[in-house]
Amino acid sequence: MNETRTTCPYCGVGCGVVVRRENGNVSVRGDETHPANYGRLCVKGSALGETTGLQGRLLRPRVDDHDVTWSRALSVAGERLQAIIERWGPQAVAFYASGQLLTEDYYAANKLMKGFIGAANIDTNSRLCMSSAVTGYKRAFGEDIVPCSYDDVENSDLVVLVGSNAAWTHPVLFQRLVKARQDNPDMKVVVIDPRKTATCDIADLHLALMPGSDAGLFVGLLNAIQGDTTWSIDRVADFCGLSVGEVGTFYDWFITAPRAITLYTMGINQSTSGSDKCNAIINVHLASGKIARQGCGPFSLTGQPNAMGGREVGGLANQLAAHMGFEPDDLARVARFWGTERLAQTPGLMAVELFDAIARGEVKAVWIMGTNPAVSLPDSHAVCQALAACPLVVVSEVMSETDTSRFAHIRFPALGWGEKNGTVTNSERRISRQRAFLPAPGEAKPDWWIIAQVAKALGYGEAFAWTHPQEIFCEHAALSAFENDGSRAFNLRELASLTREQWDNLTPYQWPTGDMPYRKIVPVEPQKHSARVDALYPLLLNTGRVRDQWHTMTRTGYVARLMQHIDEPLVEISPGDARRFMLMDGQLARLSSPRGVMVARVRILQGQREGELFVPMHWNNQFARQGKVNVLVEGRCDPLSGQPESKQTAIRIMPWQPGWQGELYARDLPEVPPSACWWRKAAQGVQHLTVAGDKSLLEDIMAHCRVQEWQLQLAHSGDRNSVLAWHNGELMLGYWEDNTLPELAHTFVEEAFHTAPAELAARHALLNGQRPGEQVGQGRIICSCFSIGERAINEAIAEGCDSAAALGAKLRCGTNCGSCVPELKALISARG
Repeated sequence: MNETRTTCPYCGVGCGVVVRRENGNVSVRGDETHPANYGRLCVKGSALGETTGLQGRLLRPRVDDHDVTWSRALSVAGERLQAIIERWGPQAVAFYASGQLLTEDYYAANKLMKGFIGAANIDTNSRLCMSSAVTGYKRAFGEDIVPCSYDDVENSDLVVLVGSNAAWTHPVLFQRLVKARQDNPDMKVVVIDPRKTATCDIADLHLALMPGSDAGLFVGLLNAIQGDTTWSIDRVADFCGLSVGEVGTFYDWFITAPRAITLYTMGINQSTSGSDKCNAIINVHLASGKIARQGCGPFSLTGQPNAMGGREVGGLANQLAAHMGFEPDDLARVARFWGTERLAQTPGLMAVELFDAIARGEVKAVWIMGTNPAVSLPDSHAVCQALAACPLVVVSEVMSETDTSRFAHIRFPALGWGEKNGTVTNSERRISRQRAFLPAPGEAKPDWWIIAQVAKALGYGEAFAWTHPQEIFCEHAALSAFENDGSRAFNLRELASLTREQWDNLTPYQWPTGDMPYRKIVPVEPQKHSARVDALYPLLLNTGRVRDQWHTMTRTGYVARLMQHIDEPLVEISPGDARRFMLMDGQLARLSSPRGVMVARVRILQGQREGELFVPMHWNNQFARQGKVNVLVEGRCDPLSGQPESKQTAIRIMPWQPGWQGELYARDLPEVPPSACWWRKAAQGVQHLTVAGDKSLLEDIMAHCRVQEWQLQLAHSGDRNSVLAWHNGELMLGYWEDNTLPELAHTFVEEAFHTAPAELAARHALLNGQRPGEQVGQGRIICSCFSIGERAINEAIAEGCDSAAALGAKLRCGTNCGSCVPELKALISARG
């Protein structure tokens, strides 16, 4: 038995976890000593032990789709990069990194690209979520300083959440807020969001403002604080689509609260005026004095585990390193520290413009590290076309197949969570260790090592001669302190001389912000979003996350219990719009924009604003056919931060009634015809697709089974067809098809692949997709922690459970991470 203290690899909360390995099994619990979570974990963190298998892993280097040795892969990468640099110059090369990288990996990549290749064309997927916040902080404070801590959230009188569904996206921090509010009944919570989300469950006031109008609300608040009438309450109410009473109440609460803190994330940042929105929030804290003291401040919540670490090392194309920029003094300082004469002198290409430059042929080589831009970037069809035409695409990845890696000429197998060693920095500037507790699988290597070896192949080995990530961390810390006379708040001087043992044992460390002498109110003129709805594209699309999935599902998509809550792309729509576009709950629909088409299942919600839709961003070509929402999104960006406006896109929606829908389970999936849509669902020990199309799949399935010489068991009743395929007493395949989606007892089906039913009656019941003598299915899973379905919850409510606490006492739902509590309350309310 072995226990390791490490850090969760999901959101920017940065929870500490304790991993136990016993008899080959990995289990995870929250670290009671970690100041980010004090033992709490969300369902994704609790399921981390289920993500450590090697299913689908990339385990050997590949060049031009052939397995090769590391020596060969590195030499080819060096030769091809060098050839492009010699012919086209360093500006023809770019790196695209990720908030999934460790700080040591990020530092190495930034140093190689900016310091020795000599161009600043290294950007990161953090551009898609945090760059507007960075711009806002730098304009106000002169540096990318987040002046708040989680303790401030718990010790405030007014907590304002703007464009943040923290209940789902930062669940552990949200639960800390829930507990603080229970302990302090005088605390007020305001949620500002066009959608009625799970976060609204604790709101004293929900301002369902028009999408993109946030800056008007905060400029009006600034005017109210300063006594200016330019943006009066009446004008703000009209601009934001709110009532005068709602706006007045919010302003009164903010102005009179002794302490106020504002938490904001993607709903603010992902906008063509995201930087101004961030500064509008910062401005009211500066003007009111609600900053730089307990319980106060503008608090940008990072989305990824190490987005903050990437910002610290200069992982964005318009940063240099250690919070320095491209001013002459900073350029000279970094060049002296790195000992280079090749340092990039000007900012590089930001994410969207980087891939536009690839499409134009200006960037000839791109190295993509730990991210999936073919899914996550807007206008993803155009991104795929750019990558397909790029002369050299290098991908460092943990997975063998991603939407991006299919364009790779060179693939480097990287270590994943649990295998790699380094540091990450969370939303509150707290540096924590990620520690390895698993052996390196196959020939996978740390990202920093891969970068250093490519640097060596390019002739820069002396500057990258690290043998351990501790050496990189200390170099990074030393750079932050180099010639730092106090003018830069980011300063890790006291960590720069850590020994290997001290680094190994490093406890969570929060770097201080100092007294923040530079504080500037930035003038903001509120702008509406730039999406234009019209008769052809009459609806406004909002994209975002769901509770149990992470980014493009590389880690979470293969965990069965994380697929229970929402297991396929969905589109949330208001009842009025559903009637307008002739859509029914549970029906399939096609969404389209001038850039592409996707298919999603309809969910009608009372809390959805009319004229607006919401679609999750997670699904990709590995988990769905026509499931990528970013094929619809236009690549409009904030001109200051380069962050795309992923929250507002004009689209249309139409019902799709396929000729059939089916559920397919198999040990090895047969090929599905290109004419059919499918959605991959995680299942225990078997593969599962939900399928739909205009032409029945039945004959294709039966032909596949006959080729395998399996015994077939068939049933036909009306429009419903069922097939079971057996071989040597084992169930090999099951298929159920109807003109609507067949309802199955999915757990019973999965069990049959592990232990075939012995009795004939049970096999006949299986052919019908039902467990003998039981009602089909649990309904939609509400509590993923304990797999509690909607049917059992409704039965408990009918028997007298009239609160989330009562349901928890009876069924355990809501008693672990708490993320399902808002849905439990909604079900209680719906039952009257």
